Amino acid sequence: MDYISGWCKSKRRLEGLTAIVTGSNTGIGKETALDFYMRGARVIMACRDTTKAESAKKEIENAKEGVEGIGTLVVEELNLSQLKSVREFAFRILAKESNINILVNNAGVMCCPEGRTEDGFETHMGTNHFGHALLTLLLLPRLKKSAPSRIVFVSSLMHKSNDVDLDDINFEKKRYDALDAYSRSKGANVLYAKALGIKLKEHNINNVMTYSLHPGVINTEIGRHFSDTLLTGGTWLFKYIIGFFAKTPRCGAQTTIYCSVDESCAEQSGLYYADCRVAPTSKQCKDEEIPAKFFDITTELLKLKKYDPFGDKDPERSLFEISNREKRISV
Repeated sequence: MDYISGWCKSKRRLEGLTAIVTGSNTGIGKETALDFYMRGARVIMACRDTTKAESAKKEIENAKEGVEGIGTLVVEELNLSQLKSVREFAFRILAKESNINILVNNAGVMCCPEGRTEDGFETHMGTNHFGHALLTLLLLPRLKKSAPSRIVFVSSLMHKSNDVDLDDINFEKKRYDALDAYSRSKGANVLYAKALGIKLKEHNINNVMTYSLHPGVINTEIGRHFSDTLLTGGTWLFKYIIGFFAKTPRCGAQTTIYCSVDESCAEQSGLYYADCRVAPTSKQCKDEEIPAKFFDITTELLKLKKYDPFGDKDPERSLFEISNREKRISV
């Protein structure tokens, strides 16, 4: 698959720029962090498991020891399934980093058993969408200040298989299906990237661009739940049979890298990509009204009505001092 897939050909350097890559201790996130590091960027490896992230950091640094023009790798803890962790990460980064130029919302879960995050969201939607949406909005004023900047959402072709149900975000009305839940959360990524791009233009912010993408079928750890939720032996089948025909993580990271650095898409915003070029989305994601509605739903459920992410001021902690009674989200 690597030989017939799209590759980012840009030689752009990233010295003096800061990039955040969520879920960068393994898979395409790790390859994305490596690419930015080789271009000279300061790369924040935002990961749930900092032990694994530190190991990945050392592996990259040791492999590239002595290479000229490399950047810096920094590990920071971030658990996207906990909004408290997202807020704490954002406040730490805003305190430490003067610039944020690239935000890659890469981390994700796939086909998990039915469950809820501690904030009350269905696991896929809470982790893949709401965690990244909150992170993006909290960092947006700094991204705006650091412009030109880019926000990249790693989605999936699977978003075409199931529409996001705006009336049942949390799978409270429909019987739970792991693949359906994953597909919805990936559709949420595409809708939100488009909606955010539109909102930025409405606020006359023309130098912060948004992107969503399908990286391809990649042989990574994301199939670890397949045996539990799809079919017996599913994890083995994905790793050793389907995985034989899949992209390598390095190849799978190319569209993410393309959207993050390539000059040819620097003026594009809100579009969806595959193999380093614009690709068609689902019918729902082509709609002009649904993304805006979904953006409003997201803002309401994240309790961000008192915060203006499109303004010049970074968020204040006092905005999130809510009572225990209000902490659990009801959708």
